[in-house]
Amino acid sequence: MEVSVTLWVLTVVGLIVLIGADFFIGRKPHDVSIKEAGIWTIVWIVLAALFGVGLLIFGGGQQAGEFFAGYITEKSLSVDNLFVFVLIMAKFSVPSQYQQRVLLIGVLIALVLRAIFIAAGAAIIANFSWVFYIFGAFLIYTAWKLIQEARSGDDDEDWEENRLLKAAERRFGVADRYHGTKLFIEKNGKKIMTPMLVVMLAIGTTDLLFALDSIPAIFGLTQDPYIVFTANAFALMGLRQLYFLLGGLLRKLVHLSYGLSVILGFIGVKLVLHALHESGVHVPEISIPVSLGVICAVLVVTTITSLYASRKQAEAEKAGAVTGSGGEDDSRKDSES
Repeated sequence: MEVSVTLWVLTVVGLIVLIGADFFIGRKPHDVSIKEAGIWTIVWIVLAALFGVGLLIFGGGQQAGEFFAGYITEKSLSVDNLFVFVLIMAKFSVPSQYQQRVLLIGVLIALVLRAIFIAAGAAIIANFSWVFYIFGAFLIYTAWKLIQEARSGDDDEDWEENRLLKAAERRFGVADRYHGTKLFIEKNGKKIMTPMLVVMLAIGTTDLLFALDSIPAIFGLTQDPYIVFTANAFALMGLRQLYFLLGGLLRKLVHLSYGLSVILGFIGVKLVLHALHESGVHVPEISIPVSLGVICAVLVVTTITSLYASRKQAEAEKAGAVTGSGGEDDSRKDSES
């Protein structure tokens, strides 16, 4: 798909306008309600759908299919990011009324970093087709690693600050408490960071680690930088509202890692097949409609089995609590007699 400089500029400006509207509507620090989060989640999903329809009309079915496949993949992978975001918020004890501001700026930082990552990835792919072998192998390895972590029960509870964050804290120093939404304050004639800025940087830079698997994954669905960028942008910009909307539901998605591992492994195989095809080996390639169908099916099955398993676990815990309570009552009666 040939994308002119004008279209790139209009797209970026359009995203900035949407982000600006989102910022100014929710600029006053407040606790985000389920209703507000739900409305904005629907708004961003509808905007993504309209953008995909626009691609269908002006670009064709191939481009629209690639966008929707990429958007759904990035959206599903971004849900996994929320687990770490919850840990970061807890680690820095972010007041609930400031969390929406932290997520907005953190996601913006992540979007800028991802844009750089996407540009670099597109340049590498354009000049070195063998990189698909590396991307494919990396995704298959990541899929296996996700399964291992899910089986071991590792849910990233040992999250630590990255080196960039630690270096910034050493260079500027950090205030001992939050000062509203201020990012810097002056103390003893020296400007120091507030915890607000630290947690924003934590979320923005930590997301870059997730991009190490999500960017190769979407390049496995499309090699068009414009579609890769817009799919990432729409997926990320709805992430803040999704954080508040899902809330406790995150812990109920117990099979999410298995679903994501299947998706990453599938795209990894797709990339390897594509690399072989580019090398002149006659192998079947997986089409976008098939990719989109597999991704959606895996997510639906994963969600259903997760909610079923969570309900069964809750019922078992409730039954155990009742049994334990009954046991205590019986022992009390025996002692009285």
